[in-house]
Amino acid sequence: MQLTSTEQTIGVFLVDDHKCVLWGLEKLVAGEQPRMRVAGKASNRADALAGIRAAAPNIVLLDLDLGGSSSLEFLPELLAQTAAQVLILTGTRDGALLERAVALGARGIVRKDESAEVLIQAIERVHQGELWLERSTLARVLGAFTRGERPDPKAKQTEPLTPKERQIVAAIVDQRGAKGDVIAGDLHMSGHTLRNHLTTIYRKLDVRNRLELVMFALENNLAGDAAAGGRPLH
Repeated sequence: MQLTSTEQTIGVFLVDDHKCVLWGLEKLVAGEQPRMRVAGKASNRADALAGIRAAAPNIVLLDLDLGGSSSLEFLPELLAQTAAQVLILTGTRDGALLERAVALGARGIVRKDESAEVLIQAIERVHQGELWLERSTLARVLGAFTRGERPDPKAKQTEPLTPKERQIVAAIVDQRGAKGDVIAGDLHMSGHTLRNHLTTIYRKLDVRNRLELVMFALENNLAGDAAAGGRPLH
């Protein structure tokens, strides 16, 4: 398999305290070459922080339960030192814990009982700028937002949006369960162009991902009537 000029090999850093699981994840990602590669691996907090800083991966696949403690304890520190997107790997069904993971900046959550195909797809989607969340988790996050429990709310946008950018925000809110390419098609633009616009919008509004964009748009009425519709992400 050859990558096209617009594609990029996804560097994945693996963090898990179980050697067998780490070995299996390494084999899985390595088997997806050339579209993916193992950028590094770690089994504890210190090695993870140091390794991710040195490797500069695209995706960090992070075990939620690391050495008997929650990885959420150092997730903010991790995100502060890397541009990588974090995908949580977990066996828990604690909705409040998963909600907190998203609130702290995780871009997706994959359960350990999911298939290898689902994990690979989640890595690709998160790398493309999408979120990978079960409907129940997304519902909890949006529910907390509507109850006024959103952490670190943005008081106002830092730069005004252009009419085109407002149109894109409205489409994201209205079709918040759709893939990026589907939204791009409805807007009569390429997926690459949409991603470029979203990068600018994220910077202007000081948000990090599509979930934060939806929440910001609803809070500040940026999407107008479009906010009434939409589907949950994944």
